[in-house]
Order: sequence, then structure tokens, then C-alpha cells
Amino acid sequence: MSLFRGLQFLTTVNDLRSLPNEGLEVAFAGRSNAGKSSAINTLANHTRLAFVSKTPGRTQHINYFDFGQERRLVDLPGYGYAEVPAAVRAHWEKLLGLYLVNRSNLIGLVLIMDSRRPLTQLDCQMLDWFLPTGKPVHCLLTKSDKLSKQDSIKVLREVKKQFAELPQVTVQLFSSLKKQGVEETETIVGQWFAQALAAQAEQFMDDPDHEASIQDTDER
Repeated sequence: MSLFRGLQFLTTVNDLRSLPNEGLEVAFAGRSNAGKSSAINTLANHTRLAFVSKTPGRTQHINYFDFGQERRLVDLPGYGYAEVPAAVRAHWEKLLGLYLVNRSNLIGLVLIMDSRRPLTQLDCQMLDWFLPTGKPVHCLLTKSDKLSKQDSIKVLREVKKQFAELPQVTVQLFSSLKKQGVEETETIVGQWFAQALAAQAEQFMDDPDHEASIQDTDER
């Protein structure tokens, strides 16, 4: 079974204090109405796994989905919707920044951007918070079916150019309607998990307490 096809809803939390302690996480973030929930549903081949609201900015929770083997997808609240009260918007944007900067379980960020309006000021703010961590970012330029082939190629080229000097950032076109870009996204996220699990295993083997435990068992 492919990675996203086994995705299942796990839990919803309202604040950073309630985040699960265990597991490795890949976060999906994006401006309200950029197509984040639709992208998750398309990747999972499930029509209603992630809730697609007709009112952008309505959902202000952090939703956890489980891949199995303590690998998680974290669906972060959409940001930037004008009709959300300013205080609420500022509160959630601050929490998003704290999560992206400080969350040790987080191994990578999938940034959802409407291909017709990529790299808005708030998209750039998310990147400014996250890029200093050194963790990878994969940008999905969604709704690419709304553009002509020529225009979509032009947008992809321009966004890639913005990140030419940042090797940890990758970019692709994505269309939920045409199911374009599913395999590429799955390959990249799968590689993130594989690399993080390998690093975790290596760290465990290098742990002096682990070595002492093995020696103690052998002596017995």
C-alpha cells in the first residue's frame, strides 16, 4: 500500500500544549483556500478525510493523521483569511510560528500555495520561520489545472528560481482535480520519513546507555 493511502484520522488539538509527545511529523501548511485539505484528500484517495470548508479560515484546529509506525501528518490551520477576527488570526499565526520553529517531532514542511498566487507575504513568513531549522520544505503549487500548460510551467520555473540557493526546498505542480503530482509528493514525503527513521536508529545505536544495556544483558 502506498504511504498516503493508509492515512487515518488520529486526533484534533486546540493548542501546542496538547500536541502528542511521540511520533515523527510532516506538517501541511497553507494560506486559507489554497487547496490544502483537497490536496490531503487527493493524496489519501479519500473524499472527506480532511474537511474541506466552504468558508475559508473557519477551521482553527491542528488535525493529526496517522500513517502507521508513529508517522504523522499534521494539518495546520489555514492562515491569512481576512474575515477571521484580527486577534484570532494573530493568535494562530503566532502559534504556527512557535510550532514550526520549536517542534522537535517535525521533520519537514509541505507548503501549499495556490499556483495562481504563490509566495504571498504570509507564505514567505512561514518560510522565514521554518527554513532556519534546516529541515526540508516541499512546495505544492495547487490548482495548476486553472492555468494553461504554458503558464503553469512559467510559474513552476519562477518559484524554483526563488529557491535556487536553498537545496532543502523542492517545488512541484499539483492538481487535486486531475490528480496531478500525487506520486512526486508521496516519494518526497516517504524519503523524509525514511531518512528520519534511519537517523533515529543510528542515534539509538550510538547512545551510551543503549551500549551499556547490551553489555549488561550479555553479562547476564
